[in-house]
Amino acid sequence: MPTITIDTHSGFCFGVVRAIAEAERQLASPGETLYCLGEIVHNTEEVQRLEKSGLQFIDMERFKQLRDAKVLIRAHGEPPSTYRIAEENHIRLIDATCPIVLKLQQRIKDGFEQMQAKGGQVLIFGKAGHAEVIGLNGQTGNRALVVGSLQEVKKLSFSIPTLLYSQTTMDAGQYAEIARYIAVECEKNQVEFRSVDSICKSMSQRASQLKEFALGQDAIVFVSGKQSSNGKYLYSICQEYNAHTFFVSRADELQREDFLGPSENGETSGGKGENGGSSGPTRERFAKIGVCGATSTPMWLMEEVAQRIKQFSSCI
Repeated sequence: MPTITIDTHSGFCFGVVRAIAEAERQLASPGETLYCLGEIVHNTEEVQRLEKSGLQFIDMERFKQLRDAKVLIRAHGEPPSTYRIAEENHIRLIDATCPIVLKLQQRIKDGFEQMQAKGGQVLIFGKAGHAEVIGLNGQTGNRALVVGSLQEVKKLSFSIPTLLYSQTTMDAGQYAEIARYIAVECEKNQVEFRSVDSICKSMSQRASQLKEFALGQDAIVFVSGKQSSNGKYLYSICQEYNAHTFFVSRADELQREDFLGPSENGETSGGKGENGGSSGPTRERFAKIGVCGATSTPMWLMEEVAQRIKQFSSCI
């Protein structure tokens, strides 16, 4: 039986834990329906769990049609326009915006006003269309420039004062690279440049923690929703430092063959042959298997994945 370790640093970040706890608290009180504007977390399994408890997920178009309803604002945050709609339609908002995101929204709003007075510009390093970025840019009336890479930044002009922020979940190394480039360009044009360190500290630490975890295992099973941008980023780190890295969204996506290989005597297959007989013994491919996940991956799901791997080994 291999040693299976679940990464203690993986799983929901503080903001997601807080939002889900608030949703569960509201759902525990019988009464009016609780809606959530957008998926509370980019993880299908967790979303389905909350749906079974009564939480109804809606998009912006459905939100605009609601009247006298109760709606949860998820950790990603929302732009000012969402709050105006809620007030006009008598919607009671349960605001679970992550405090870190909320603080960043205010900083961007203040920074944009300062840049406007100077004839300058605000840049946000993030993923265009991401829920958090929509909320952040909303603080500027959608007049900030959203950039997702150094290549995009190089297409811009830096002849006016520039203020740079980042979506809280972006890669710190890429952000630093972008900030260095803009600093050089602004210095050439003798204009002001400031960059604001707005990447969540727990997020930036996850990368180094995951690197260490991946290096210490023979194989890694990374658990995440396929739509999670954070999941894609952290998975790439696991791949970089451990060639035997598997990506799954739920336990039943795991394949027995990935963890069991030919026996040491050279026989190549295990389990049942074509006629139902044994086609040869198998052995475990990995002595140490690590299970980890994104900030949107619930711990209960990683535990299910670990249990599934144990079941493979018990079949030998």
